[in-house]
Amino acid sequence: MSICSDTQLFHDGGTMVISDTKKPKADERVPQAVIPDLHDGQVDTGRIDADAKRLVNCAKVDVNQLMPIKYKWAWEHYLNGCANHWMPTEVPMTKDIEIWRSDKLTPDERLVIMRNLGFFSTAESLVGNNLVLAIFKHVTNAECRQYLLRQAFEEAIHTHTFLYVVESLGLSEGEVFNMYHEIPAIAKKDKFEMELTTEILDPDFSTESFAGAQGFLKNLIGYYIIMEGIFFYSGFVMVLSFHRRNLMTGIGEQFQYILRDETIHLNFGIDLINGIKAENPEIWTEEFQQQMIDRVKQAVELEIAYAKDCLPRGILGLNGDLFRDYVQHVADRRLERIGLPVQYGSKNPFPWMSETMDLSKEKNFFETRVTEYQSSGALSWD
Repeated sequence: MSICSDTQLFHDGGTMVISDTKKPKADERVPQAVIPDLHDGQVDTGRIDADAKRLVNCAKVDVNQLMPIKYKWAWEHYLNGCANHWMPTEVPMTKDIEIWRSDKLTPDERLVIMRNLGFFSTAESLVGNNLVLAIFKHVTNAECRQYLLRQAFEEAIHTHTFLYVVESLGLSEGEVFNMYHEIPAIAKKDKFEMELTTEILDPDFSTESFAGAQGFLKNLIGYYIIMEGIFFYSGFVMVLSFHRRNLMTGIGEQFQYILRDETIHLNFGIDLINGIKAENPEIWTEEFQQQMIDRVKQAVELEIAYAKDCLPRGILGLNGDLFRDYVQHVADRRLERIGLPVQYGSKNPFPWMSETMDLSKEKNFFETRVTEYQSSGALSWD
């Protein structure tokens, strides 16, 4: 396993010494790199070798120094995020307010919108808090940290979005922002995630132990693969289905931008997870892999229950049974991306979601305000 202390900023370029490569015990700390002391106030002026960089547990490289970049994928994700900057207040809500105040929406359609506002309004904060409090500290690579800072800002923008929507439509702030306590289907999903953050925030937690390294990887899988990669996608389908019908287009446009951001978050998370696996293959045991598969399967059931809670009687083109297939299909795609076997073999009942990811096409098709936030080349959606 690659070794490091997050607070070790300077070194003398000495050779890292690691004991035998037998599998550590769960509570055993992995041997530390041997880094000679610097005397008489001397500062190590040795230049960084990019090959010495590691994603976690790296004391051989100053985490404050970005260049030279080793993980070019992290920097590309950062640049893509910057190119996609947007603010919710730039999206007009006039038509949404008019529709919400009219009788154009059925009670079941209003329920779908309210439930998703309730889930996303706090889910984005949970992700942001986990990034800042749990993930950032233990990622010991400068270019990855650069992206994490960008992602944390985007999570704040997303939370701002739901405040903007609530204020625009004149909704009850207490009702929307307390759903993660008061609606069981939402509360169970959030509790499933918050447990992971609590584990990392334990004062005795360290990625330098075998169990700690696995625990950190479990957190990354829990938030990137499950929360942002599975839990968010049912909501995207539900809200964007209104947009396809030319209803609530202001909310729909904002969800499109959130979807675009979340796709980059997901791709970064997958690259980070696979990178940690490659650098620390001993933690990717068969037992751990099965635990992650089981956790994804738990998440799938929670998400199906959430979809049914949002759609007790179904609305045009959407019902709980379709979401069972969709959530299973999405889960299979996420498992594949981190090298785990598919579990369901379900087909995608909403192929139009692929088109939705092409924002320029969506906004030309629906007569919403056309604003091109992307300042560089088109993204590649994996």
